[in-house]
Amino acid sequence: MPQHSLPAASHQAFTDIGDDEVEAIRAFNRFYTNRIGVLDRAFMDTPYTLTEARVIYELAAQGTTSASRLTEELSLDPAYLSRMLKSFSDAGLLETTKDPADGRGRLLRLTLRGCGVATDLAQRSRQRIVALLQPIAEEGRRDLAAAMALVQTLLSGASSTEAPITIRPHRIGDMGMVISSQAKAYTETYGWNGEYEALVAEICAAFIRNFDPACERCWIAERNGVFLGSIFLVKGSGEGTAKLRLLSVEAAARGQGLGTRLVDECIAFAKYAGYRRLELWTNDILVSARKIYVAAGFTLERQEPHHSFGKDLNGQIWALDLTAPDSGTAPSA
Repeated sequence: MPQHSLPAASHQAFTDIGDDEVEAIRAFNRFYTNRIGVLDRAFMDTPYTLTEARVIYELAAQGTTSASRLTEELSLDPAYLSRMLKSFSDAGLLETTKDPADGRGRLLRLTLRGCGVATDLAQRSRQRIVALLQPIAEEGRRDLAAAMALVQTLLSGASSTEAPITIRPHRIGDMGMVISSQAKAYTETYGWNGEYEALVAEICAAFIRNFDPACERCWIAERNGVFLGSIFLVKGSGEGTAKLRLLSVEAAARGQGLGTRLVDECIAFAKYAGYRRLELWTNDILVSARKIYVAAGFTLERQEPHHSFGKDLNGQIWALDLTAPDSGTAPSA
């Protein structure tokens, strides 16, 4: 029996991948392929295998294509695909025509009967997915779709930045993401301890407990359902004063102007709600955030050293006069 081994470079690249990571993915593969019936000989009670159904789907989606293109896009063996296409043609599902751009090439297209088979397969697939999702609550379905989008992005190596970043009001379950994101980011970047996570949790709990939709907001930024950042506007201690709190931007969204967008949204709503002054507390080591505040018109009012979160820090109070004519724009819907 021939022996197979990884090339030295590839083997070296794998040394940092933990066995637990590999086994987690293998376990998921076993679970999911069994769950959706991939291992069944007949795909969704049809005469076709999963690979045959996938080829029919591509033929329907592309309208007109070539065998070489299918081979490349689906990573199929050319001889295997050729036999499959012949069987489709013999069954009346596929027709071929000369390629006007290449006299030696042939173009593939489903017949009316083939289109009917493709439609039936698509309907069966959709019904299977609907059945899988039916027992799951709406929030869980959103989480599942977002997780699958993230898996697709990571495994394909594609850039998720092609999709737009959306900003929306908070909903049930978002506070957990905010707390987790903030705690991890500040621990990994600045070495802060669990005291900061406790503070963020207290702020989020107070926001939910006392939320006044007429004059308070939390905005969540996301792309394809994946959390990318947040910001809060809450009532301040003085009359006509609001506080900007917990601005955060995930590493995957930095450098794209998201922090500025979140701050602008906060300022716009603060003005819309009738506040005259907007305050925030930060620390001088948070350089990127301070640049955003300065650009938005905030001014430093006072600062004081303190020991918090396991570190010696320099806390700062910044404020923005919302009565100034250039201190914000109308809030988005």
